[in-house]
Amino acid sequence: MKTEHQICIHCGEDCGPAPIIWNDQPFCCNGCQTVYELLNEKKLTQYYSIQAAPGVKLENEHIQSEEKFAYLDLEEIKNKLLDFSDSGISKIRFFIPAIHCASCIWLLENLHTLHNGVIQSSVNFPKKEVSITFHEEKISLRQLVELLASIHYVPEISGQNLDKNPNRKASNSLLIKIGIAGFSFLNAMLYHFPQYLPGSENLESGFRLVFGWLSFVLSLPVLFYCANDYFLSAYKSLKKKIISIDLPIALGLITLFVQSSFELISDQGIGYFDSLTGLVFFLLVGKWYQSITYEALTFERTYKSYFPVAVTKITDNKNTTIPLDELKAGDRILVRNQELIPADATIAKGNASIDYSFVTGESIPVSKNTGDFVFAGGRQIGSAIELLIQKEVEQSYLTQLWNQDQKTDHESKSMSSVINKVSQYFTIVIISIALGAAIYWNFADPSKALFAFTSVLIIACPCALALTIPFTFGSTMRQFGRKGFYLKNSDVIERLYKIKTVVFDKTGTITHSQSTKVDFKGKKLNGEQLQLIKSVVFHSTHPLSKTINNAIKTDHQFEVVNFKEIPSLGITGMVNNQQVNIGSKYFVTGDQSETKELKTQVWISINNKTVGHYQFENNYREGLAETISQLKTRFELHLISGDNESERENLLPLFHDHAKLNFNQSPTDKLEYVRNLQKNGEDVLMIGDGLNDAGALSESKVGVVIADNIYNFTPACDAILKADKFASLQRFIQFSKTSMKIVWYSFLISFLYNLVGISFAVQGSLSPIIAAILMPLSSVTVVAFASFSVNLSSKNKLR
Repeated sequence: MKTEHQICIHCGEDCGPAPIIWNDQPFCCNGCQTVYELLNEKKLTQYYSIQAAPGVKLENEHIQSEEKFAYLDLEEIKNKLLDFSDSGISKIRFFIPAIHCASCIWLLENLHTLHNGVIQSSVNFPKKEVSITFHEEKISLRQLVELLASIHYVPEISGQNLDKNPNRKASNSLLIKIGIAGFSFLNAMLYHFPQYLPGSENLESGFRLVFGWLSFVLSLPVLFYCANDYFLSAYKSLKKKIISIDLPIALGLITLFVQSSFELISDQGIGYFDSLTGLVFFLLVGKWYQSITYEALTFERTYKSYFPVAVTKITDNKNTTIPLDELKAGDRILVRNQELIPADATIAKGNASIDYSFVTGESIPVSKNTGDFVFAGGRQIGSAIELLIQKEVEQSYLTQLWNQDQKTDHESKSMSSVINKVSQYFTIVIISIALGAAIYWNFADPSKALFAFTSVLIIACPCALALTIPFTFGSTMRQFGRKGFYLKNSDVIERLYKIKTVVFDKTGTITHSQSTKVDFKGKKLNGEQLQLIKSVVFHSTHPLSKTINNAIKTDHQFEVVNFKEIPSLGITGMVNNQQVNIGSKYFVTGDQSETKELKTQVWISINNKTVGHYQFENNYREGLAETISQLKTRFELHLISGDNESERENLLPLFHDHAKLNFNQSPTDKLEYVRNLQKNGEDVLMIGDGLNDAGALSESKVGVVIADNIYNFTPACDAILKADKFASLQRFIQFSKTSMKIVWYSFLISFLYNLVGISFAVQGSLSPIIAAILMPLSSVTVVAFASFSVNLSSKNKLR
């Protein structure tokens, strides 16, 4: 019987021909119905009034068994995951990718209504994180996660969650330094303000001394704590016989402090402690501005962020859950449907169908039998299997592939090296000018000698040079991020500017990872046959079944009886008393002969009569031809793919060179290919999407990952480009050149500023007070110019 489809009231998905009805409402699955019932019982149906069908459908791979979260009962894992735990009250943060709208936020912040063990919960929407405080006596960590899973907000818990983030401590330290420097700067400005007004010489000496010593006290933590990184950097550079940008900054700070302290002690004035604290404050703000740019994205990930935190170990007595780091060679483990293989192993029991799509980019499962060797990183599809571990996690092929990320020294050079070179000459010249002015005035007018020396060093401090890079590149990173291009750090912009060669991966990079072209080969199928096929594939979770299901545009389906899914072979079922078999050529036709056909095929038979097969071709990303055409005029283009050569003829018109189209490339081959290009002097931009590209991405000058979901797992890379922004790749590369021009213009402004200031300072006619005012003013000028120029340029060039 034909049935009109309805939309699930909870998640908005198609309910299919046989929706589940509860309380006169349609649901696509039991999971959505259960969540609706729960919210209805707890009187939380406001969830649906905020946004229509806001819920998340729990896909098959997320369906949890009773023991799925048993590992959270282990004390060693629980203690590592919790942010805080004392007197029975604990706090934890979860990353939940399913958070997508205001209804999600409302429901997650009302968890206390669902369970009285939850004290409070709050959502950080940009980071898709929920922070929960709970009573451990009323609800355990495992029960809390099961509660979230029951309402379809499954937390993403991986091994990397167990490692504390060292960057958080560094970030907090920088904020503390900024706070101290800002506090000291504002107060010192108040104390020094009378000095800049007419008649300040009439101020009583006692007041001046009090203001001066208060400023002196405020400057001590700024100089010895807030600015300690500059002194350490300058010291380490001198040990290596290098004059870095931090040396003149450190010298300028010391000069300001010594001169100011001398004037204060000798009762000649109260010095320039306001300029000293202000200089440090602006420098630290520049660092902070750069560090916060899209900090929500995690680029530095290890294999632990992809692996589970625990596995099920099979023993003589019973199955036990153990932490991943306790897994040893020789252990026997259970891997269920859709679970990851955590280490290289052999199949001890059962037949496997391994999906290596993350490692190889290919979504077609590989059939494995008892005794076969399987690599870590594959995902089992089908019934549970037992594995005998051959290598520990750290020694597995996947881990070795992941760790192929050592960049050569020449690739780590950045714009800071240019600044260091400039600053070496700059520092030598400035010190020479200051000494020359001091020597000259020592003979001409000794009272002006120290005056001229100090004024030159103060006004010529290269802080504007130091601030140019953080603010220019920081603004560029922010503009890129708003357009869907997320950079790891500012060095990427300079390296992007220098690239000469662009190397593409194919699957998931220039093609859609979840979309393919489908053609049917055989006699044209009639409407009933299409409905029979769609009815069967609708029940399968296999990627090819989903593709066929989406390709058949029909609104009607039939009930399927005796549906079976046979791993690595196909699916079968009775529809309207007709036997439908869908799968490999051998499964459907019995033909075991080898074929030279390179394209993926799915064969169809109805009532044991073969009607034809579906043939799959890659679906290329929108704007590919235009992007390749634009890049071709400026760069040398290559393609390296782990796939076969089925798409060579389609790609040749774009690349115009057989030699630069490379197929059947293993991850090691890709790494060596990029390494050889780099050795030949080619600065390579590598664009990929999977772990099989990790080595090549890291070896390249710039490694960019194409991501359909930026919050999904990505290998170590320099940047993430949203998939729907692929056509803008050329504009991002071109804008890196614009940013570099702004940097050089900022340098020019800084030099001109110093040139004019020094011309007055060497005459001994420029008061150090005026020099101290002009010095931070030059920094503000350069920062304003850099930020304004980047923002203005981005409006025209990144539209």
